[in-house]
Order: sequence, then C-alpha cells, then structure tokens
Amino acid sequence: MDIRQLEYFLAIVDRGGFNRAASALYVSQPSLSQAVRALERDLGSELFHRIGRRAVLTEAGRALIEPAREAVRSLETARASVAAVHELREGRLDVAAMPSQAVEPLTSMVSAFSRRYPGVSVAINAAFTSRDVIDMVRTGAVELGLLASAGPVSDKEVVSHALGRQRFVLVVPADGPFAGRRAVQARELAGQRLIVGQSGTGMRAYVDALREQGIDFAVAVETEHRVSLMPLVLAGVGLAVVTDSWRGLAGRLGARVLDIEPENTLDIALVARRGILSPAAAAFVTAATSATDR
Repeated sequence: MDIRQLEYFLAIVDRGGFNRAASALYVSQPSLSQAVRALERDLGSELFHRIGRRAVLTEAGRALIEPAREAVRSLETARASVAAVHELREGRLDVAAMPSQAVEPLTSMVSAFSRRYPGVSVAINAAFTSRDVIDMVRTGAVELGLLASAGPVSDKEVVSHALGRQRFVLVVPADGPFAGRRAVQARELAGQRLIVGQSGTGMRAYVDALREQGIDFAVAVETEHRVSLMPLVLAGVGLAVVTDSWRGLAGRLGARVLDIEPENTLDIALVARRGILSPAAAAFVTAATSATDR
C-alpha cells in the first residue's frame, strides 16, 4: 500500500466514480483502476462494487475512508512542515465554511492571511450546517472549519476557537417596509413575506422559532443558495432574516439592514481537527484568534 493508492481511492469517493476521478487526477482510467485493484489486493478486500459504470462503496470501502483521509492529511502536513522552513512560501489550506460565515468573517480572515502568506492557496469548501462543518474537519476532508451555532461548540470531536457572535438582522429593499427605521421588533415580521434558508441552519431555526411564538409570516422563498438572497430581496420578492455578516454587502448593494429586537445571536467558531496541524492551518488559526483577542 502507498499513499498514491489512497489518494486515488479518495478521489473516486469524492468525485463519485472512476471516470471523474481519472479526469481530476490527470491519469488514465486503466491506470486508476489498476492502482485500486492493487490496493484491494493489499487489503484483501474489495473496496467498490462495479455496477456498470458506477462504483458503489463496499462496507470495507466505507471503513477505509476516514483512515485514508487521515493518512493523506498527515503526509500533507509532513510536506508542509518541510515547506515551513521556507516561511510558507507555498502550500494549500482547505477550509469548510457555512454560507453566511463565508461572507464574514471568512473574507476578512482570508484577506489578512493571504497578505501575510501570498504563496499559500486557500480552498474554501461549502457546508450548509454546523454538523457538516464538524464532520468535514473530523474526517480530514478539510483541516479547518468556520461555523455558526446556537451556543458554544463542544470540543469532543474537534478543537474549537470562539470568534465572537453575530446577531440576526433584517434585510429589506431600499423602497421596502420600515422606512426610516434602524431596528424592528420581531413581532413586526408578522404578515411579511420572508426569504428563508433550508432546515438545519441557524437562520432557519431562528425564523421557525418566531413562528412557534405566534408570529405569522409567509415564506416567499426557501433557498439553499445564499447567493440568491440579495438579488431576491432587491427584486422585491421578500425580506431576509440573516446574520450580521451580511450587513456590509447588503448596504453596498443598496439594501437596508435593520437590527431585530430583542437581540438574538449565533456563536461563531473556527474549528480544527485534533492532532498536529499543517503550518498553514496553524498560522491561520493564530491569525484568526489573535484578531479576535484585540
């Protein structure tokens, strides 16, 4: 068994099949298949059921995913540690982030990090819920994750670094309701048409809680695509309850942002996998937590 075989195995898992994995790895499909066959011989077990052009994981294949990610990540950390001698002049950092936190504080964090380490490429992976972020960090799919949760994150599965809190705000079009206001009471959302996120997110949990409190609003749009929030608001489709991370972007686009009273917040945290981090990840964590402490 060698690390290349594990990288090939993970590429098939992540890309959903041999063809896509071969294209992503820039190798021929026969070479990829041969490497996987060799890995299966070494392990004494089939990793995939070949069903036509599909590759379906066996029980043994599913059991290999997490150890394989850990092995590949450990090798990447070792390589990066050697590169650290050259002051992080090159390398790659994988970060998972929920959509709102990918607006802020991730934008500012990556901006500051990239100015300090311009040779390190940052790959941002999408995750819709805090559970998604934790699982991606825990299994080694990424090294770091940025998430929002209703309360502090447990350190049972990952190492958590608190970055502060974000309050819920209401984004309305320039000619929308509540003209001249800087804040709105939550009960005033009754009768409004809201644009909401999917279940499992903090934003959705907040508006669902409002409805449970008897605040009767209409759901104009339910969307998994946060990039559609601002265009939908500006088009007059509805109002959006989002976190404060959207305030700057919404204002630049011409929308108005109102605080929702009483104040309700989400805890923002940067989470890291347990064990030794790559130099790039360690530097990112240091920069993020130092900025929070100031």
